[in-house]
Amino acid sequence: MIYNKEYKVKFYCDSQTGKEPALDFIKSLDKKISSKISKYIEYLRINGAYLDEPYSRHIEGKIRELRVDFSNNHYRLFYFCVIDRNIIILHAYLKKTNKTPINEILRAKANLFDYINNIEKYEN
Repeated sequence: MIYNKEYKVKFYCDSQTGKEPALDFIKSLDKKISSKISKYIEYLRINGAYLDEPYSRHIEGKIRELRVDFSNNHYRLFYFCVIDRNIIILHAYLKKTNKTPINEILRAKANLFDYINNIEKYEN
């Protein structure tokens, strides 16, 4: 049997506030930048959640980083892939240093933990 289900992209939703911080961040950006980020997210979806550098890289555990550069700015989106072919965008930010800040990784890990403990919100 051939399994031909496409990947879907979903944004992490905070169980306490109901907000989607990564989506809110993307929407707050200039239209050109948010369009480029959307294009990269679609490229990620089409390629089954796994892209090599320079588009993506492994961060820690199941968390990967989608890398979007625009002009001199470096935007990063942390994501992971769920078994049922869902890509969950956990966190997004504007990178200002050469090394990925620990607090950004911790935020993505906290969002992943919240997702796992509230997975029923994402099932549909």
